Amino acid sequence: MTDWIADLEALAADCEPCALLTVVAVRGSAPREVGAKMIVTSKEAIGTIGGGQLEYQCSRIACEQMSKHEIARGVRRFALGTGCGQCCGGVVDVMFEYLQASGEDWLHEVIALYRERQPFVIASTPEGKEIVTADGSSGSCPSGIVAEAQSLLDSAGPANFSNGVFMDPVRPSSFNVAIFGAGHVGAATVDVLARLGCQIRWIDSRRDIFPASLPANVNVIESADPALEVAAMQKGSYFLVMTHSHPLDLEICDQVLRRDDAAYCGLIGSTSKRRRFERLMKKQGMPEALFENLVCPIGVSGISGKKPAEIAVAVAAEILQTRDSMSAAEADPVRLKVLG
Repeated sequence: MTDWIADLEALAADCEPCALLTVVAVRGSAPREVGAKMIVTSKEAIGTIGGGQLEYQCSRIACEQMSKHEIARGVRRFALGTGCGQCCGGVVDVMFEYLQASGEDWLHEVIALYRERQPFVIASTPEGKEIVTADGSSGSCPSGIVAEAQSLLDSAGPANFSNGVFMDPVRPSSFNVAIFGAGHVGAATVDVLARLGCQIRWIDSRRDIFPASLPANVNVIESADPALEVAAMQKGSYFLVMTHSHPLDLEICDQVLRRDDAAYCGLIGSTSKRRRFERLMKKQGMPEALFENLVCPIGVSGISGKKPAEIAVAVAAEILQTRDSMSAAEADPVRLKVLG
């Protein structure tokens, strides 16, 4: 998740100081993973490193640091059982950093790379932060750290803390979702999925239908021919078709299914709508085998509500199930062979 970058960018625009808290090490059971982040300002906490007493204590410490204008970076250890009264009982190391967000050179570099969707590693050392890309470091980063960071990028490895240096890789999300239709259900679905770390292309043919303010990971496209946007998506993308027009839905589904490389193609509607679409696509020469890749109705079973927010939650859950099932299959060659 890279929401924290967009959040820090917003704070920088407002020249608001904050504390950035990062989980750098975990031993035993803990509520969040290494790399999880929370931002604390004088008014609010943004994000989470696990909730409960851990988060309460960390927020209190961060506020004390800010009141004293303590700029030094430091790592504190929290025993969740004995120190926080949390039943998971593990040990969590949290790095505290006080940021005058508008004046952090490393943050400006991070924001620029994030906008370009370029992978990089943030190397936090006792001396400061260095940003390392596949091409190297723009600063005076020691060659050993640069080599280690580049190795982390090459191996797609996770964040890690060793010898006083925290290596935090930031990679563009490969969880790509195209949502066709900006009606009530489309808007509710974008609201849910945007919080899940995916990159969303939100497409509609109608003018001035998109909200004025959107999350950084949502790209809106006003197109006179939305079906053309199907080709712009990467292999393994997730497609949700929920426009205001059944003929347009049909055209988009036809384009998605003929690609035959989508992770998910979901069409809003009933079983009767699916059958009608299958008949029409069959007349247009689509192989029947491709119909199996169409999900309609959409959403996990057991949720019968028709409110846009209820549909959005059910659809998001189904997409997550599909994503995680595919990830598990890729990690298990035997299972992948069976699914294939």
